Amino acid sequence: RKSTVLLLLSCLLGYRWTLSLLFIHSYYTTQTMISRQAIRLLSRNLTAARSATVSRPMVVPALATMNVSSPLWNPPQRSSPRWFSSETKEKKEEENVEEEEKMEFKEEDPVASEEDSSPEIDALQAEIKSLKDQLLRSYAEQENTRNIAKRDVQEARQFAIKSFAKSLLEVSDNLQRALESVNPDELESNPSLKSLQEGILMTQSGLNKALQANGLEAFCEQPGDKFDPSLHNALMQYPDPNQENDTVGQVIKVGYKLHQRVLRPAEVGVVKNH
Repeated sequence: RKSTVLLLLSCLLGYRWTLSLLFIHSYYTTQTMISRQAIRLLSRNLTAARSATVSRPMVVPALATMNVSSPLWNPPQRSSPRWFSSETKEKKEEENVEEEEKMEFKEEDPVASEEDSSPEIDALQAEIKSLKDQLLRSYAEQENTRNIAKRDVQEARQFAIKSFAKSLLEVSDNLQRALESVNPDELESNPSLKSLQEGILMTQSGLNKALQANGLEAFCEQPGDKFDPSLHNALMQYPDPNQENDTVGQVIKVGYKLHQRVLRPAEVGVVKNH
C-alpha cells in the first residue's frame, strides 16, 4: 500500500515533493517511538518510587504544630528526576544503603548492648585504675630514689673529711693543753715564754678558722650546760652543792660537730647531788 501511495504521489506532485513528504513521515514516526519509550520509563520509575516509599517508613510531622500560613513554613519540594541519566540510579542506590543502615540500627537493642558491654566497661575502668595506681607508685618510687641519691651525694661531699677532721681534733686538744699549762705569773718575767704562748695562740686560732671553714664547730667549751647523752660523754659523776643537778660541772674535752652532726661528743664530768 505504501509503494502504491508513493507512486501516485510521485506522479501527481513530482519527485521533490515526494521526498519531502517521506522525510516528514519518518520524523513524526521517530518522535512517536521516543515518546512511547519515555512514557514506559516514567511509569517504571513511578512504580519503583512508590514501592520505595511504601517500604520505608516516612516521618510525617504533626500538622497541628505547623503554621501553614506563616511565611517561614517551607514544605520540602521534590526535585524532578532527570530522565535518560544515571543520577536516578545513584540516588536509588544511596537510598537503599541508608534504609539498610537504618534497619540494622533499629534491629539492634540498645538496652541489651549496654547490658552486654557494662561488665566490659567495668573491667576496663578497673584496669585503668590499677594502671594509674601503678604509674603513680612508680613516679613516687623514682622521686624517692632521686631524693635518696641526692642526699647520699650531698652527705658524701660533706662528710668526706670526717676521718681527717678527727685526726686534727687531737692537735687542737694538745694546743689547748699547752696554753693551759703556762703559768700567767711567769709571762712577765720570761719574755721567751710569752712569745711562745703568742705563737701557740696564733696557731690555735688559725686551726680553728680552718676547721670552721670546713664545717666543724666546737660545743660545750664551758661548764654549766644541761647534760645531754647525745652530745656529752659522762666520764664521772660528783656532788657539787653550788651547781644544779645533772649539769656539766667539768669539761675534759671539747665536743665538735661536722655540719650539725656530732663528730666527737664532749667528755665531761656530771654533777650528781643526792
